[in-house]
Amino acid sequence: MAEKLKLELVSPERKLLDIEVDEVVAPGVEGDFGVLPDHTPFLTALNIGELIYKHDKTTEYAAIDRGFLEVNNNRVIILAEGAELGREIDLEEAIRRKVEKEKELETARQEESHKFTKAEIELRRELNRVSVAERYK
Repeated sequence: MAEKLKLELVSPERKLLDIEVDEVVAPGVEGDFGVLPDHTPFLTALNIGELIYKHDKTTEYAAIDRGFLEVNNNRVIILAEGAELGREIDLEEAIRRKVEKEKELETARQEESHKFTKAEIELRRELNRVSVAERYK
């Protein structure tokens, strides 16, 4: 029985990890799942989420932006559309960008709500016109 897993994390920008670990927990599209040494081989799609990996009695994290994970022969290979190691993320910058995206989302929601309301009024106007015109048929 193997004691370790080889974990490789690769994004389009660079190879972020190439280390031996004790355990990997990944954000699968059907939910989080764990991988231990001697895990059954498989391939799965990943969702946006947190990658957790344990080695040398420490737990570390990475932010994953979708991708694929393959387990085979005590190797875990992750090809991610985007990935950042938790220890490399600038928390203040991440919070600033999060707030910015929340504002963008709220603006888009309000605009869509406004468009919906306008379309609803226009539809009611046309329904009224049809109803009135039908009286003369």
